Amino acid sequence: MKLLSRRTFVQGAALSLGAAALAPRLGFGAQRQDTAVLPQKTPVTGSKKITPGQASGSVAKVYFSPFIDEASLIKLYNLVNEGIYGKVAIKVHTGEPNGPNILPRELVAALQKTIPDSAIVETNTLYEGGRYTTEGHRKTLEVNGWTFCPVDILDENGDVSLPVRDGFHLKEVAMGKGITDYDSMLVLTHFKGHSSGGFGGSMKNIAIGCASGQVGKRQVHGTNMEGKPEFGTSAKKELFMELMADSAKAVIDHFGKHITYINILRNISVDCDCAGTRAHTPTMKDIGILASNDLLAIDQAACDLVFAAPDSKDVIERIESRHGLRQLSAMREKKMGNPQYELVVVN
Repeated sequence: MKLLSRRTFVQGAALSLGAAALAPRLGFGAQRQDTAVLPQKTPVTGSKKITPGQASGSVAKVYFSPFIDEASLIKLYNLVNEGIYGKVAIKVHTGEPNGPNILPRELVAALQKTIPDSAIVETNTLYEGGRYTTEGHRKTLEVNGWTFCPVDILDENGDVSLPVRDGFHLKEVAMGKGITDYDSMLVLTHFKGHSSGGFGGSMKNIAIGCASGQVGKRQVHGTNMEGKPEFGTSAKKELFMELMADSAKAVIDHFGKHITYINILRNISVDCDCAGTRAHTPTMKDIGILASNDLLAIDQAACDLVFAAPDSKDVIERIESRHGLRQLSAMREKKMGNPQYELVVVN
C-alpha cells in the first residue's frame, strides 16, 4: 500500500477537520452516523452485507467515508491501491459540456497528483454530443476543466477487441485501443442515476466508458452495427444490464488484480452525466465515498446506501423502473465479485 507523505498527511488532517466542521451544514452523511449497521434494503442482493463475525468464507471489504473531500478520497484510495502499478488509467466520466453534476475537478486533481504515471482515460460517445468526435471531445474536456493532467481518449486511434469469458451474450467487446497501453486502472466513478441502466456505478463506468464510441458501444447497447444508431430499438432492462456485465467482465479480466474502484455518492441526479445541462437537479443529499477492490461489492454497497437514505425516492424510482438492479444479480451470476461484503467506516 502506498503511503502518504508527511506533508500530505498534515494537509489531509486539516482538510478532514474542515470537512467535519462543515458536515452538518452540507449534509455530508451527518444523518448517517450508523452507516455500517444500516439494514440492507436493496430488493436485489448480489452481495450480502454482513457484520464482522457473520461471514462464512471470504468477504469483500468496502471502505466508506461520509466526508467528500480531498483527504478522505486519498485516504480511501490508499486502502485499496495495492494492485495499482506501472502506467495507471484513471477512468472518469468527464461529462458533457458544462454538466452541473460531474465530479469536482479539484477533488480528482488532488488524487491524481498522488498517483505516479497516471492519466485520465475516456472514450468517445455513440450519441451525437460534445464528446462524439475526438476533436469535439477535447474541446469539451477544456470547457469542463479537465486540464490538470493528461487525458487519453482511448479510441482516438481505433479499437481493440477484448474477450468476454463466459458472458451472457457477447464473445468479445471492442474497447478503445489505448486501453492496452496501461498496466492498471482506477475506476473513479460519480455514482448517479442513468436513463437506461437505472444507475451508473463502477460497472457502468467501465462497461460503457471503456467501449469504443462507434463499435463497442453499439455492442453494449445491442443496437445496429452500421449507420445511425437506432436507440429506440436498443437493449432495455435485463438485456441491457447483461450486456453491460459482459463488457465490464472483459475489462476486469483484462486487468486482473490490477484494477480498483471508488464510487463518489454526491450530486446524485436521476440522470447520468451524459445528460449535461439537461440533467435533473439532485433531490437527495450527498452520502459519501466508497472504495473497494471488488466491483460487485462496491456497486451493491452504493445501492444499499441509496435505498436506505430517507430522501432517495426519485433515484429509487429511476433504478427500479429500468430494472437496474439486474446489474447486481448479473455480476453475481458471472462471479464478478464477492457474494458477501463488509462495510468499514473510515472517519
